[in-house]
Amino acid sequence: MTRRVVVFDLGGVLLDWNPRHLYRKLFADEAAMEQFLAQVCTSEWNQRQDAGRPFAEAFAELAPRHADKLHLIHAWRERFGEMIAGPIDGTVAILRELKSRAVPVYALSNWSAETYPACAPRFPFLALFDGVVLSGEEGCMKPDARIFRILLDRYGLRADETVFIDDNAANARAATALGIHGIHFESPSKLRAELASLSLL
Repeated sequence: MTRRVVVFDLGGVLLDWNPRHLYRKLFADEAAMEQFLAQVCTSEWNQRQDAGRPFAEAFAELAPRHADKLHLIHAWRERFGEMIAGPIDGTVAILRELKSRAVPVYALSNWSAETYPACAPRFPFLALFDGVVLSGEEGCMKPDARIFRILLDRYGLRADETVFIDDNAANARAATALGIHGIHFESPSKLRAELASLSLL
């Protein structure tokens, strides 16, 4: 079956997202910042918001144990936009080229429902998508097969016609297991070559 639909992850593929972009402004010491991200606002803690947990609950969980760091914890929500350094221009160019070729394009992202709305207007290219599925709105997240099925069912897509791009190799593998053509994103140039091999560019 010809691949004719392309689905993008957002953070790490189209957007340079990293909490260090923000927390380097708040810590004078790199080691202290890394300790904070490893022990307080951890990846696992953030993933629960990506899976739908409200930030109010997330803060309530940490506050009793880290009363001296409340301003740093609240910065995650209040200054979330500063974690995004900007677009990954080479991938945005690919998205625009696909759109110009009338290739249907979608986004599937592990992202909190509370932080996405404020970020979306900052990056006009996000309006190019024919549809967006966010884990925080669905209550499940990649690599769970359920969120891929939500995407396919909601927009009437066929797995064997769909390409999915993610900077997390496990998420790309999960898509492949469902019959989608999963691509582990490493660079815009490699992505362009792979999409060309599928006759999409």
